[in-house]
Amino acid sequence: MKSVIQRVSQASVSIDGNIAGRINQGLLVLLCAETADTKATADRLLNKLLKLRIFSDDAGKMNRSVQDVEGGLLIVSQFTLAADLWSGNRPGFSGAAHPKMGEELYDYFVEAARKRHPIVETGTFGANMQVSLVNDGPVTIPIQL
Repeated sequence: MKSVIQRVSQASVSIDGNIAGRINQGLLVLLCAETADTKATADRLLNKLLKLRIFSDDAGKMNRSVQDVEGGLLIVSQFTLAADLWSGNRPGFSGAAHPKMGEELYDYFVEAARKRHPIVETGTFGANMQVSLVNDGPVTIPIQL
């Protein structure tokens, strides 16, 4: 799975002008399932991001996780993270999971996150979404498992 994690002071996702999900302090998680991914891959990624120490402690060092600061998760599907630009300028997406598999892994990831974390918001898989955020820092971490 590929993901881009952004530490935010606030973030939201809208569909057709309606807010589908919104968080204050926390992590915006852009998530892409790839062809070889499994539920075990999703579990590893969730473990990593819940423990990722990118929030400041009292000394100003990145030493706290989203769980430590009781922040939210806004999880948004984004198959374009699988873009391949090896040849040419038009991206190919053959590395992305087939839509049915991608949706199943996305749903699994969201449900697993909801079981382990109290604040989880989402977009809608496959929808045309508008994401708004205030990147705090800025802190942006790409993760590929």
